[in-house]
Amino acid sequence: QVQLVESGGGLVQPGGSLRLSCAASRSIFNINAMGWYRQAPGNQRELVAVIARSGRINYVDSVKGRFTISRDNIKNTVFLQMNSLKPEDTAVYYCYYSSWPDGRDSWGQGTQVTVSS
Repeated sequence: QVQLVESGGGLVQPGGSLRLSCAASRSIFNINAMGWYRQAPGNQRELVAVIARSGRINYVDSVKGRFTISRDNIKNTVFLQMNSLKPEDTAVYYCYYSSWPDGRDSWGQGTQVTVSS
């Protein structure tokens, strides 16, 4: 199983920015998918942004135009740049890794993002 270590969460005011990082213990060059999910209290975990094997990137509608997912294949790290943050973005953000070709899923421990004045 892949070990994922997230960082970059914290408290930020509405309109602010944060950058999350997810460092993987193995190569992210040849993967099935990798990205970010989030879970707010009382809600189901939802997909935020994902990079598929094809290179295609998908975002949940609520973050389009504000969040950007990117990767550094040399550092085995995926990033989530979050701009124009809103209180409704408050959640625990989880890094997600799906291996190729077995499709085995791995999850990070989660990092708290709180958007509040």
